[in-house]
Amino acid sequence: AQVGNGARPIEDEALLDEVTALVERPNVVICQFEEQFLGVPQECLILTMKANQKYFPLLDAAGKLTNKFLVVSNISPEDTSFVTGGNERVVRPRLADAKFFFDQDRKKTLASRVEGLGKVVYHNKLGTQGERVERVRAISKELAKAIAQQLGDAQLVADADQAALLAKTDLVTDMVGEFPELQGIMGGYYALNDGLGETVANAIEDHYKPRFAGDTLPRNTAGVVVALADKLETLVGMFGIGNLPTGDRDPFALRRHALGVIRMLVEKDLPLDLNALLAGAVPAFGDKITDASAQLADFIYDRLAGSLREQGYSAQEVDAVLALRPQRLALVEKQLAAVRAFAALPESPALAAAN
Repeated sequence: AQVGNGARPIEDEALLDEVTALVERPNVVICQFEEQFLGVPQECLILTMKANQKYFPLLDAAGKLTNKFLVVSNISPEDTSFVTGGNERVVRPRLADAKFFFDQDRKKTLASRVEGLGKVVYHNKLGTQGERVERVRAISKELAKAIAQQLGDAQLVADADQAALLAKTDLVTDMVGEFPELQGIMGGYYALNDGLGETVANAIEDHYKPRFAGDTLPRNTAGVVVALADKLETLVGMFGIGNLPTGDRDPFALRRHALGVIRMLVEKDLPLDLNALLAGAVPAFGDKITDASAQLADFIYDRLAGSLREQGYSAQEVDAVLALRPQRLALVEKQLAAVRAFAALPESPALAAAN
């Protein structure tokens, strides 16, 4: 649907299904809110309109939020001004709340919130979010050193360390307290507000990526380092206390984290060996865990095998390469291509049988 000036409703199948189930005689009306609210990050406004009110926000041609939104009404009166007026009245306090949270949060720097993470329990065996931040920092420092040497990026260690220190601080902001889905996103906005620069802000926002299958990877190298450190900390910590996923339960999303680690190593062609990567994360935990690196490596190779089979490689081809436990995951696809080329040779059956 086109709604004047090239504006278009936000695409959200789940919201569409929900609203369809809520109305019998749908009648779509256009409403608007005061432009002053557009000073709040659009993710906050979109979320409050969709989650709380079941409204469809309207974006302009560039994908930026406009101050208009669609309401699906269950009545079709001659005069729709009551419907539009009522909905505009209802949405205003919601948007005012979002603006209040945003304004309040910006009065404190992210750096001043680090201490507050020491009061947030992460896991009874692994301590607080504050302790977790220090582990992620330690792991990211080692990763950044290794990658910086290869890339010749002198600033990487400092940028990654600052992003790792502040990446979780938005968990103790009012906005993320109200809307947990905005974690990371708000950290990025507040980092820019604190004058920390785009590199660190993007790294803070991106360190949860990839959050789901098909999600984008972090935009810059500092973001990749912190995202990798964050996922490794979760995996090594949870395996180290024996908190493994079962058939149907994976409350800490360890499968998703393992796939995220694989994608970053492969798609960013990182010069890191898997065993060294896992072993290097263990010392950050001190005596809180036992070293379960071997078990974790098996788990990661299982995820990699599944992912490669989904991409169309045969189980035989995948087994042929992964049986050797290759350390540089970025080379696996080249090794698979070599196996495929070898298998096509007329002498391959005889060579394989002889060996």
